[in-house]
Amino acid sequence: MNKADMRRKMKQTLLSLSTAGTYNAKSMLITKRLLDTTWWKDADVIAITISRGQEVDTKRLIETAWSQGKTIAVPKCISEQNEMIFRKITSFSQLEVVYFNLQEPIELQTELIKKSEIDLILVPGVVFSSNGYRIGYGGGYYDRFLVDYEQMKVSLAFHEQIVQRVPVESHDIPVDAIITDEEIIHCAHK
Repeated sequence: MNKADMRRKMKQTLLSLSTAGTYNAKSMLITKRLLDTTWWKDADVIAITISRGQEVDTKRLIETAWSQGKTIAVPKCISEQNEMIFRKITSFSQLEVVYFNLQEPIELQTELIKKSEIDLILVPGVVFSSNGYRIGYGGGYYDRFLVDYEQMKVSLAFHEQIVQRVPVESHDIPVDAIITDEEIIHCAHK
């Protein structure tokens, strides 16, 4: 099965989590697991996307980070240059809805965070394999951003999003760990 087919099939699977109780309970388990890690505790600057649809809820996680005095950096895609940058937000009101219903930082209200300042990056995706490879949303922005990123790369996913294998291309960058509602997977990149 190719990436597009796997992505489409998984999106259908995730719709089964749509009951608020199941989605919220699983998101909270994943959040608690992340909060208990040294990766989270040791990080001052955390890069994270604003969740949408059936993604693991990140809004509560961001609120927790703010209450702990951590800096939150949210991605902004620069489509003309095919790249992504991160900007510091201190409030959800500093976000605007852009294409595909993504929420991104408003440039005039936020400051740029350099890649070298990010201690932990939470990498989104749709389908994940236990060796850390993922199928994202098809834009390749994260793979390009992660090329020379040397800090911890973690993905948050529901257990249902983990599959045995995903197609891997030469430009794909794996994550170091995947936190699910059932376990923390420490990825061995093969």
